Amino acid sequence: QVQPVESGGGLVQAGGSLRLSCAASGRSFSNYAMGWFRQAPGKEREFVAAIRRSGMITYYADSVKGRFTISRDNAKSTVYLQMNSLKPEDTAVYFCGAGQGGYYTGNYYPSSGYDYWGQGTQVTVSS
Repeated sequence: QVQPVESGGGLVQAGGSLRLSCAASGRSFSNYAMGWFRQAPGKEREFVAAIRRSGMITYYADSVKGRFTISRDNAKSTVYLQMNSLKPEDTAVYFCGAGQGGYYTGNYYPSSGYDYWGQGTQVTVSS
């Protein structure tokens, strides 16, 4: 199993950029697909982006496509989320998840496909 820990959140003006990192302890990081989800106050947790185990295939929510980029470094057991052109509606707590559900179902979007979660990192975008 793995234990993700997010970092890199903060306060940024609209149009700015942030890079989130998620370092996962454990020896089997490369066995897990990794996903980023976010949850704004009063809203449900929503999918942002996911990356398959090899890092060759990625998935994005329509709301972030073209602005966010997910990547991973299996040697460092770390997944990244580069966020550009940030908007106030991107404000949320961002969570990193690790899971194998997508490997079996072919669907990397549901949070139910991720078994291990970090504590989250706050991203606030001011207008």
